Amino acid sequence: METVTITLVLLLAVVASGIFLRVLPFPVPRPLFQIVLGAAIGLFADLRVSLDPEIFFLLFLPPLLFLDGWRIPREELFKDRIIIVELALGLVVVTVAGMGLFIHWLVPAMPLAVAFALAAIVSPTDPIAVSAIANRVPIPKRMLHILEGESLLNDASGLVCFRFAVAAALTGTFSLGDAVLNFVWVALGGLAVGTFVTLTITRAKDWVSERFGEDTGSQILISLLIPFACYLLAEHLECSGILAAVAAGVTMSFAESRGRVMAVTRVRRSTVWDTIQYAANGIIFVLLGEQLPAIVSRAAETVSQPGQHEITWLILYAVAITAGLAALRFTWVWLSLQLTLLRRRDRTTSPSWRIVAAMSCAGVRGAVTLAGVLTLPLTLNDGSPFPARDLAISLAMGVIIVSLLVATFGLPLLLRGLELPPEPSQQAEEDAARIAAAEAAIAEIGRLLSQTADQGKDADLYVAAASQLTDLYHRRIERRSAEGDSAETAQRSDRIEREMRLAALNAERAEIFRKVRRRQLGSETARRLVREIDLLETRYAG
Repeated sequence: METVTITLVLLLAVVASGIFLRVLPFPVPRPLFQIVLGAAIGLFADLRVSLDPEIFFLLFLPPLLFLDGWRIPREELFKDRIIIVELALGLVVVTVAGMGLFIHWLVPAMPLAVAFALAAIVSPTDPIAVSAIANRVPIPKRMLHILEGESLLNDASGLVCFRFAVAAALTGTFSLGDAVLNFVWVALGGLAVGTFVTLTITRAKDWVSERFGEDTGSQILISLLIPFACYLLAEHLECSGILAAVAAGVTMSFAESRGRVMAVTRVRRSTVWDTIQYAANGIIFVLLGEQLPAIVSRAAETVSQPGQHEITWLILYAVAITAGLAALRFTWVWLSLQLTLLRRRDRTTSPSWRIVAAMSCAGVRGAVTLAGVLTLPLTLNDGSPFPARDLAISLAMGVIIVSLLVATFGLPLLLRGLELPPEPSQQAEEDAARIAAAEAAIAEIGRLLSQTADQGKDADLYVAAASQLTDLYHRRIERRSAEGDSAETAQRSDRIEREMRLAALNAERAEIFRKVRRRQLGSETARRLVREIDLLETRYAG
C-alpha cells in the first residue's frame, strides 16, 4: 500500500504543477516548480522514496529515450552527425579529464578517483531535461536537434567513464585499453540490440496484422514493451541499455514509414505516448526534489569546515562546477563549429559567441546524472565507507539544479534578438508532397469509378461523388502550385477557410453536447460524433 500511495502522491504532484503554473501570474519553469514540490514532499510529508537507481533507470529512461529517438527528425540527426558525435564523445572525455582534476582541486576532501567519477556522471546532458527546457524556451530548430542528438548519445560514454572511475576508486588501478574496448562493446552492442529487437518485433507484428487483422490495443501495448525489451536484453549482454532504447526509437521511425498501421491506431497510440511522456517527465523532477533534503543533510557533515556554513559551501561548489562545465563546453562547441566551417571551406564566417554561449547554456543535467551518481557503492573492497559518497551525490544534485536555472533564465536572454542563419524552408517540400498525394488520390478515384461503371442504379451516385472529390483535390493542387501573388492569396484563403471550419466545428460540437444535456441524444452516439469532430479540429488547428 505504501508504494501505491507514493505513486499516487507523485502523480498528484505532477497534476498540481500543471494547474499551479497556469494560475501563477508570472512564468515559472515547470521542471524547477516540480523540484520544489518534490522537496516539499520530502520535507513535510511522511513519505520516503527509496530510490533504487537500477529500478529508476528501468522504469523511466527506456520509454522516454525511445520516444525521443522515435520522434527526432532522422534527416536533421544525420545532417549534423559530425557535430553530434564530437559533443557526445569528445566533449565527454575532455570533461571527465578536465573537470575531474578541477573538482579534486576545488574539494580536497574528495579523492581523485571519486572526483573523476563525479565529473563523468555530470558530463552527459539529459534529453529529458533538454526537452523540458525546449517546451518553454523557443530554441532554434537546428540547435535543438543537435542538443537532442547529443543528449541521446552521450549517456553511454559518460556512464562508461563513470564505471571505470568507480572501479579505479575501488581497486586503485585503471586500464585505458580495457576502457576503450569496453566502450566500443557497450556502444555498438547497445545500438545493435535496439535495432535488431525493434525490427524483429515490428516485422512479426506486421505479419500477424496482415493475416489476422489488427488490434489497436495490442499494437499500442507492443510499442510500450519494445523499449523495455531492448533495454533489458542490452543490459543482460552488458551493453548500453540507454543506447539500445535510443536505437529502438530511431528504428521504429523507419519501420513506421512503411505505413502498415491503421490510422486509428496511430491516433490513439500518440495520445497514450503523450500522456506517458508528460507523467514520466514530471515524476522524474518531483523525485529529484524529494531526494534533495535527505541528500543535502547527509552531505553537510562532509564539507563542514571551521567557521564555514555547510549549505553555503555546497551551493558555491555546485555553482563552481557548473561554471567549469559551461566553460569547457563553450570552448569545445566553438572548436567544433570552427572545424565544421573549415571542413566546408567556409572561412568567411565565424560562429557568433551568442550561439556558442546558448549551446553551452543549454547543456542541462538531469535524471541520468542523479540516477547514475546514486549507484556509487556504499563501501570499498576492504569494507570501509566509500569516500565522499554523500558529497558527490549532493554536488551532482546541485549541478542539476544550477544548470536548470541557468538554462531556464539564461537561454531567453542569449537568444533574444539573435539573428540566426536562415533555416531552409520546408514549405516547398510540403507543397510538393501534398500535390503528389492529391494526384494519387485523383488517380485512385478514377480507378474506382471505372470499376463501378456498371453498378446499375448507383452508377450516377458514384459519378457525382467522384466529381465532388476530384474537384476538392484539384483545388488543393491549384493552391499548392500557385506562385507569387497567387500563392499569397491562396495562403490567405486557406487561413480564412481554416478559421471558418474551426468555428463551424465548435458549433457542431456545442449543439451535440446541448442535445446530450437535454437527453435528446444518447451518450454513445454523442461520443462517436464528438470524436469525429475532434479529429477534424486537430487536423485544421494543426
